[in-house]
Amino acid sequence: MSFYQWEKDDLLLTVYVQPKASRAEVVGIHDDKLKIKVTSAPTDGLANVDVIKLLSKTFGVAKSNIVIISGHTQRNKRFRIFSPKKLPTLIPNK
Repeated sequence: MSFYQWEKDDLLLTVYVQPKASRAEVVGIHDDKLKIKVTSAPTDGLANVDVIKLLSKTFGVAKSNIVIISGHTQRNKRFRIFSPKKLPTLIPNK
């Protein structure tokens, strides 16, 4: 299974989040998930906000075009990105 899947124009991502890192970045692939580091702690949803902010910048969409499908309170999460405008090199065009 791949860490991404296309559903029409939307991109579904399986992500592993590492909170409280020294900087926010997309690291690469970790256990068939996209690994993302964020600086905030996983309290009160702050890490989720930072992941969405980073995904927004990475995929060239508004933060409102990204939703958490599952894993709100866990490190393993699933996101839907509505019609991404940019794709990182890890994800080829459909």
